[in-house]
Amino acid sequence: MRIVNEKGKLFGIINVVDLLILLAVIVAVGAVATQVFGNKVQEAISPQVDCIAEVTIIGTPPRIVREVERQNLVGARLVSGNEYMNATVEDVIIEEYVVQAVTADGTIVDAHDPSKKDVTFKIKTQVSRDTPSPKIGSQELRAGKTFIVKTQTFECSGTIRYVQIGE
Repeated sequence: MRIVNEKGKLFGIINVVDLLILLAVIVAVGAVATQVFGNKVQEAISPQVDCIAEVTIIGTPPRIVREVERQNLVGARLVSGNEYMNATVEDVIIEEYVVQAVTADGTIVDAHDPSKKDVTFKIKTQVSRDTPSPKIGSQELRAGKTFIVKTQTFECSGTIRYVQIGE
């Protein structure tokens, strides 16, 4: 038995051109279904949970501290590239910047820097409960990593101090 017979039918059942058109229609329907129902399928497979990350800009200069206070970034959505992310700034905490100083007798003591501050951003997003690599945009959320806090009107690099997934 030949694969394509004299009438151009594959295995004597279907025309090759008709088969290609049928396959193209199936692929197109699958692509549309993935776009429409993709998020619902993902949520059914792995439900989304809250993820909280604390990012601290250590030793922030006074001009940046003033800008953070002026903008009141609580509630601001994070940006990655030219798109808004599903992440918001939940809280901004400004604390004293502690440095170590050597006294006249040679002992090392903690001292507050008179002008610099530590600025901590509490950021909330949604991730899959079982994700091995929680992210906001293209940035992974892991304690100790550098993270760029970027909103529509503010951008600065900090260090992730804390990440909690769920509960």
